[in-house]
Order: sequence, then C-alpha cells, then structure tokens
Amino acid sequence: MVNLELYRVFYTVAKCGSLTKASEELYISQPAVSQSIKQLETQLGVKLFNRTHRGMELSAQGGKLIFSEVEHALGLLREAENRIAEMKTSASGTIRIGASDTIFEYFLADKIVKFHEQFPGVKIELMADLTPDSIAKLKADQLDVAFVNLPISEDEELELFGNCMRLNDCFIAGKKYQELTNEAPMSLMRLKSYPMIFMNKNTVARRTLQGFLETHGVELEPAIEVGSWDLMKRLVVSGMGIGVIPREYATRRLAEGELFEVQTDPILPTRSVGMLLHKNTPISYALHSFIEYFRKEL
Repeated sequence: MVNLELYRVFYTVAKCGSLTKASEELYISQPAVSQSIKQLETQLGVKLFNRTHRGMELSAQGGKLIFSEVEHALGLLREAENRIAEMKTSASGTIRIGASDTIFEYFLADKIVKFHEQFPGVKIELMADLTPDSIAKLKADQLDVAFVNLPISEDEELELFGNCMRLNDCFIAGKKYQELTNEAPMSLMRLKSYPMIFMNKNTVARRTLQGFLETHGVELEPAIEVGSWDLMKRLVVSGMGIGVIPREYATRRLAEGELFEVQTDPILPTRSVGMLLHKNTPISYALHSFIEYFRKEL
C-alpha cells in the first residue's frame, strides 16, 4: 500500500502547481518533494506530472485521473481529524470513579482537577470505598473505573493497569517511642514488645502485611485496628502504639517530626495502586479521554 504522505505531497504539488510552493506549504525541502513525487510515480507505475516552464501540470493519463479521488479522500481524513479535535475539547457525559479516600487525596485529586479544567463538559462522580467494595461496584456496573490497592486476585471480568502509584509501607512511631529511631534496623521479632496499630483485616494493606510477616515467621497481634490512615496517624502521634503506613501517606507528619520511621530488617515490601476497567463494558469517549489523560500524567 502506498504511503498516505505521498498522496498528500501529490495533492499539494497539484494544487500549488510548483515544487517550490509545495515545499513551502509542506515545510519540507524541494528535493524531498521531488523525491516523493518520483516515489509515488514508481509505485503507481504512471507519470503523474508534466514538467513545463510554468511549473508542474497534471498528466492526462496519470495525475488527472486520480486527482479528484485523492482530493476527496484527503478531505474525508481532514473531516475525521476535525471531529476528533472537536471531541477532545467538547467531551461530555459522566465518569464514575471509585477509590479509597486516601487514594483520592494523595493520588487522584490533583489529576481530576486538571482533567476537569481541560474537559469541563464531563461530569465526574467520585465514590469513596475500600478496594473490595470498589471492585464489586465496578463489576456491578456502578463504576466506570476504579483505582485499587494491589495486589488483588485475578478476575477474568476485569482489566488491570498496574503500578500507577508506588506505595512504600513502613513502621512509624510518635515521640513516645522516638528512641527507636536512633537504633540500627531492628528485627521484626522485637516489635512484639510494642503495641501495634494495624489496618482492619479486610483491607489489602493488612492482608499484604500479614502475608509478609508469615513469610518471615513472625506473628504480630495488633493492640488496635483502624479503618483509616488518618486515624492511624492520629493514634500513633498520641503514643498509642507503632503503626504501619505507606510512607507516601505520612510525608508531611514525617517531615514535621510528629512521626518517625522505625527502621526494620527486613524492610516491608513495596505495593502499588492500579487502575481497573471492566473488560466487557463499552468505553465512552469521556472515559477514553480520562484514561488517555491519566496515562500521560503518570
């Protein structure tokens, strides 16, 4: 199949009647224009132009035969490109996004604001849930896209785009246990001497932590279980115990000295946030625009 760009060059030369003017309009050199015409003539096996003292004239048995069809085809392509460009600035509809409060706050909020500025016609509905609930709503067609804590079980109904955001879990303590921050990395077993604050058992963070501890033969029973990272941070700051939280969710308090990281050997594994879509649900243009915008922001 002939390269489409060769037809664009052919059409421009025919319209301008000159290699020089065509090169100026196409922003390429005159030799490049001439070479493109020769290449197209070779591939089609016919002479397209007659070179005269007035410039380039379409040949009766070549150029004139295909000019109108090429002009029509390029016009259709321009119309398609214009429609796409118009849609990009006037996308409409509704996008239902599911994620946890923390993912919305630390990962999605700024991106959603910027997307809305670019596509003001798109209505955005935000639904805050834990990862299992977001997955259930996505499968029930109550969400269009979900951002979830990984890892999750494979599901043939869902398509996962992983590693949207890295989460580096760490042990944290308040000033009551500040002496621990001056020590060399401590063993996981030593943590049994301190009250622990974990997330609830039905969270991905807790299941990942438990799996890690079991792998290293360590059993830690929490003194307190919580349902939100903010509550965990408040309790740790108050000296209620040592918590486990993604470092990214405690950056400000760590920087201000309200919280301190407790170094351990081995360190906790890295997790991530992934984007989930339903495989069998058609993607609206609004959702397509969001996905493409989101990928560029990563």
